[in-house]
Amino acid sequence: MDSQILWILIAIQVAMGAFDTLVHHEGTERLAWRPSQKTELRLHGVRNFFYMVIFLCFAWVEPHGVYTMVLAAILMVEVLITLWDFVEEDMTRKLPGTERINHTLLALNYGAILALATPILWDWAQQPSDVVLTSYGWWSVMATVSALGVGVFSARDLMAARRSERLARPDPIKLVAGLPAQQRVLVTGGTGFIGTRLVAGLVAGGHRVTVLTRRKANADELAHPIRVITDLGQVPDDARFDAIINLAGDPVASAPWTAAKRARVINSRVAMTRDLVALIDRLYAKPKVLVNGSAIGWYGMRDDEKLTEDSSPADCFTHQVCAEWEAQTAAARTRGVRVICLRIGLVLGVEGGLLAKLLTPFEFGLGGVMGHGDQWMSWIDLDDVVRMIVFAMSEDIAGPFNATAPHPVTNADFTRALARALNRPAILRFPVKALMLLGDLGKETMLSGQRVIPAKAQAAGFAFWHTDVDDALRVMTGGCHTTAKDQVQTANAT
Repeated sequence: MDSQILWILIAIQVAMGAFDTLVHHEGTERLAWRPSQKTELRLHGVRNFFYMVIFLCFAWVEPHGVYTMVLAAILMVEVLITLWDFVEEDMTRKLPGTERINHTLLALNYGAILALATPILWDWAQQPSDVVLTSYGWWSVMATVSALGVGVFSARDLMAARRSERLARPDPIKLVAGLPAQQRVLVTGGTGFIGTRLVAGLVAGGHRVTVLTRRKANADELAHPIRVITDLGQVPDDARFDAIINLAGDPVASAPWTAAKRARVINSRVAMTRDLVALIDRLYAKPKVLVNGSAIGWYGMRDDEKLTEDSSPADCFTHQVCAEWEAQTAAARTRGVRVICLRIGLVLGVEGGLLAKLLTPFEFGLGGVMGHGDQWMSWIDLDDVVRMIVFAMSEDIAGPFNATAPHPVTNADFTRALARALNRPAILRFPVKALMLLGDLGKETMLSGQRVIPAKAQAAGFAFWHTDVDDALRVMTGGCHTTAKDQVQTANAT
């Protein structure tokens, strides 16, 4: 009976550990792509290796005598590594509540496992030293599968720790080069993927930044010093801003496009832009420029046609979203504010966005082409889009402005480039019919695209750091043996 209960507890431990790894480490926290978590990754790699040994041992052998002592030592080392890991996590990142709860349950369950296993290990230790083959049927199979799983993650985490130093981005102060000193900037969406990097650059450059966010806690991990507000009503009428950067909006592709989701996507953008125009209207001193977010979805589904800022749109939901978003800025122009509608492409960076969703499946060999693979992907590096925002702030530019790299690629070419960067195969192909089950979401965001050219940026002399998707992905994913900073310095020197 004790043996049966022990195996049930082990199965529960495996399930909770898998949840922690897949949901937290790979999902919300994405530890393998955070340079700051190098030590934690090493601890996970070593601990998972010990787990592999423990699972295989429990599954197929009874270690007696001195071999029992070796197994007991491994169990104790695993406990010490886990305690070290808890300290490291608390020192280097803010754990989600669900992860803390899961860790507590894992610790309690592991304590119960050790309590039940101790008498068994003691009995084995009294016997002559030997390794006796055994089997517990399906429990042994479960333990073997678990051993293979933790073994794979052990190898991946140790390799991720090695590459972490090559994931570092250039000093954020480089992003705001050329911007006049002591700019006063209001940023909405400052805690998002693009906004976080933008705020880091502005703060590093010594500018005075105000970030609007719904919850102050969301701004805890931003670069400081900044002023954080939760409502535009907290801005007094005599406040002065040189620029307003509006990046706020409900994520477009985070959920199926139900009627409620469509309304949230549009209303979040329209309402925020309208509120910013109302703020501008009551400020005694108007800002010089409003850089308002938009997206290349404004052009609709256009197949192979090359699109510049002068191109006309095709009607679809993404166009509707962007058109209504951009339309709200007209009132700001009548107040004498220079307005740029930044039509942003697919922003690439391991920190978030599209690439963040693709890295884990591609790294485990599960990446592939979406449908026919001919749809265009107009991409841009995260730092380049931040630099383009700064460029738009300081240059005499107005109206629609495409924020994409000069050389868009098809989905098939992008898939091959990411697979090469990660040194993994990408042989899968996700059928059109399967993606169409997502309705317009699949049709507009996965099976179609836009071939967008940044004509205005090129004409204005904007210098991209990354124009080739292969080179960009290699640098972003640490495939190069130089850091991104080194790459940029080399590019600038030439």
